[in-house]
Amino acid sequence: MKLLFIGDVVGSPGRDMVKEYLPKLKEKYKPHTIVINGENSAAGRGITEKIYRQFLEWGANAVTLGNHAWDHKDIYDFIDSEKYLVRPANFPEGAPGEGLKFVKWNAIEVAIINLQGRTFMPPLDCPFKKADELIEIAKRRTNIIFVDFHAEATSEKQALGWYLDGRVSAVVGTHTHVQTADNRILPNGTAYITDVGMTGPYDGILGMGKEPIIKKFLSSLPARFEVPKEGRTVLSGVILEIDDKTGKTKKIDRILINEDQPLIF
Repeated sequence: MKLLFIGDVVGSPGRDMVKEYLPKLKEKYKPHTIVINGENSAAGRGITEKIYRQFLEWGANAVTLGNHAWDHKDIYDFIDSEKYLVRPANFPEGAPGEGLKFVKWNAIEVAIINLQGRTFMPPLDCPFKKADELIEIAKRRTNIIFVDFHAEATSEKQALGWYLDGRVSAVVGTHTHVQTADNRILPNGTAYITDVGMTGPYDGILGMGKEPIIKKFLSSLPARFEVPKEGRTVLSGVILEIDDKTGKTKKIDRILINEDQPLIF
């Protein structure tokens, strides 16, 4: 089976890229399962119910989140009732929502796990121990297990990749918004990439307008960061080919679409 993952969608420019290019990606790669990280999709911070439902209408089977999951407070009104919205599983017990969801392709189930790192990030429960717990639950139903690890430090992402090698189909990193060129299949069949990259403004800094950020570096003074509404855009993702029975991944390819690298059929 083929799984398409689209990295951190940032604001309306990112949503526009998904709306425009997801049909083209479906035509080119013919994925069976589509997962989108939507934690920056509402003006760069958080997600709304309307945006979440748009992603589903456009073809997503699941939407993962991250450290901005709670930035739009109305998420508390709908996250518990949504079958395909996955927040980081290692938030303390009692947090709304769930960090493990199952989606179906024909008769085959795919487990979607969302975890958040702790290095240079807000303190949460251990993502390694939480992964152990959720994999045990997922394995009762399927061998196909996809992990979106929303983390800052490359070392922490690599460590989780090696820790889970052979136990999950893929560990893909999100959060840093810059696509890395280290996509590979680890020795025991787990696909890995440190960061899938972001989907949104191409000429900003991590999806935000560049001028306030540069000014902050020059002055060390606080600045307000906003998603630019106009300008060139980028879409970042990966496409995985996974063995239906074993859950091991055979291939992982990066997807990067921008003005300099157009989508080629």
